Amino acid sequence: MSSTVTTNTIHETEIQTLFQYLERYITYRLDKEFKNEKTELPILYLDSYKSPLASFIINNKLSEVDVVLILLALIPHINPALLQQIVSAYFPDGGQFIDFGGATGKYHRGIIPTGETALYIIVGNNLDERLSLIEYISSRSSLFKQQILYIENVPKGEPVMSGKLLIDQEYLSLLTTGRILKPKLGQDFPASLITTDLEWTDLVLQEKTLDQIQEIEVWLKHNDILMNEWNMKSKIKPGYRVMFYGAPGTGKTLTASLLGKYTGRDVYRIDLSMVISKYIGETEKNLSSLFDKAINKDWILFFDEADAIFGKRTNVRDAHDKYANQEVSYLLQRIEAHPGLVILASNFKTNIDTAFTRRFQSIIEFQLPGNAERLQLWQKILPNNIELEDKISLDELSRKYAITGANIVNVIQYASLKTIANKQQQIRLSYLLEGLKKEYTKEGKTITITS
Repeated sequence: MSSTVTTNTIHETEIQTLFQYLERYITYRLDKEFKNEKTELPILYLDSYKSPLASFIINNKLSEVDVVLILLALIPHINPALLQQIVSAYFPDGGQFIDFGGATGKYHRGIIPTGETALYIIVGNNLDERLSLIEYISSRSSLFKQQILYIENVPKGEPVMSGKLLIDQEYLSLLTTGRILKPKLGQDFPASLITTDLEWTDLVLQEKTLDQIQEIEVWLKHNDILMNEWNMKSKIKPGYRVMFYGAPGTGKTLTASLLGKYTGRDVYRIDLSMVISKYIGETEKNLSSLFDKAINKDWILFFDEADAIFGKRTNVRDAHDKYANQEVSYLLQRIEAHPGLVILASNFKTNIDTAFTRRFQSIIEFQLPGNAERLQLWQKILPNNIELEDKISLDELSRKYAITGANIVNVIQYASLKTIANKQQQIRLSYLLEGLKKEYTKEGKTITITS
């Protein structure tokens, strides 16, 4: 415990030092602009610093400009009164300081730095240097390229740099606590993180399907070498687009989860019910914001039941059809340009627009399991430490009942709970058969099941 407290104290001291550097940097600019004083820019030494923020600056070899930018973006979250205190010292009687920029929030009453604030603090009112800095922020700064920092969009007609200088929420958590805060499903983020405790050995698929999935894993592991070390960026489009199709319960979602698990990537399943809107233009806007957030995160994007939005486009009968088709066309372009792995899952291949399927690197069918696969599924899913009634033949169950892996999971769950509830030591055949009947009934099928 004492070690943790000591580490936190050291990190707090380092962060204080970083913001003292920023304060001296701002004071230098104000003294130069207001008092025409020729003082020296402060110098930051971080050689022995270990805090998450200092380590990020060191490891990414951030320039002086980028250090000031990231500290400015962090101010409202760490030292919200700092900018107001500094400015008040130069304007004790109040008054507007237009050159300095800045905004207030709905709840935050201090100064939230804007792009204009950054321009003034870093280069003052020198026109040439301001234009150069705008160009740097717009096209060259790694912080903005990776969307670690961004300038908030402003209403049409407002100066672009008057938008708030903001930091991505995940990086805010990383730089202040050392831990990445995973985004959660909500109106601003229509996707949820999916994980699995299972392993590749738990996935039962046909050999052909497994071979095609291995191709995706190869891309995830080696694409960076192909594009950068082999310098293939100019010849190969970024990203990898895959379509999974097959009946529900055949392993599409589990496969996506395992790809993420074994390549160290987060997998986000897009909630299309939150994305699709009846209002023209809103669907495009919702998905566009998702891609903007995902573009530098190395996530796997998994669109389940993708035909809900990426299905065959309609003939144009009215204005709504026209805009719906335009939205799909726009999204096709975004997916095609996305540098990561995008998986679209559908029950039927024919449901997806052929204009889109041409953009896939791979189209993989998840077939219903055959007898051999169903036997493996029964064997893998049944609890290892619970006995089966003697008259249970897994081979016979596999041959007689053509169901999916998801169906088998439900049957075994039902039978296991019945066994526990009745305080029995063996899973009975009758419980499995009852579970099978429930699964067939759910799907609107009638079947005569006998023990």
